[in-house]
Amino acid sequence: MHDDSLAISVQKVTQRFRVIHERPDTVRELFSKLTRKRVSYRDFEAVKDVSLDVRKGEMVGLIGRNGSGKSTLLKIIAGVYRPTSGTVTVNGSLAPLIELGAGMHHELTGRENIMLNGLLMGYSKETMRERQQKIIEFADIGDFIEAPVKQYSSGMYMRLAFAVATEVDPDILVLDEILAVGDFAFQQKCLNRLRSFRAAGKTIILVSHSLTQIEEHCDRAVVLEKGRLIIDGSPGEVIKAYLGQPSMEEPILVESPSPRA
Repeated sequence: MHDDSLAISVQKVTQRFRVIHERPDTVRELFSKLTRKRVSYRDFEAVKDVSLDVRKGEMVGLIGRNGSGKSTLLKIIAGVYRPTSGTVTVNGSLAPLIELGAGMHHELTGRENIMLNGLLMGYSKETMRERQQKIIEFADIGDFIEAPVKQYSSGMYMRLAFAVATEVDPDILVLDEILAVGDFAFQQKCLNRLRSFRAAGKTIILVSHSLTQIEEHCDRAVVLEKGRLIIDGSPGEVIKAYLGQPSMEEPILVESPSPRA
């Protein structure tokens, strides 16, 4: 049954990848191994039977060690990956910031990439022309806006990508460690914009290793471990359980979370 209060619904999602054991030294060896009937490989499940509902207007933080499946889950939600099994429903426009430089053409200038990113997200040229100057002002990268993005530092990438994603006013914003890049002043600028997004009733999913950011800004936190969702609840209680439990196998609901006023 469709629930209009949900922005995102992930139901029993599994993402399986095939990993080849033998590491070929040349392209010829790779082709030879792939065409042989006996190829040594194993299946690896990066996400395992995960179910997660995110309400409209909710800000959810994803926590977990490296390799726990956080980024893979975000890519499934953003439509980058089609899950091996399970379903994902997204209600509303979604702007993903899941990899630095994703969606940008390295040979094009920053100004040209503003238009390209907007078109890829489904906005018209007219809309992007109207919002272009505000995007440039927020990114604040000076004359580099006229330079090819292949000349950008990781901080410049992040500034431009964040400015585009938030200025086009999506219903849902997905962020993967994007706030870890850039100087302190710009991080605060980004957090202020996220606060304005929340005040406007937008939905945000944030992956971050900063537990302080998760506790201060999120309504709810979710912990992934070895591809499984193991804790779901209010940020303070989830972080306490996460830090106190080095390894868990069974899901835990730490506290029934509710949106902040």
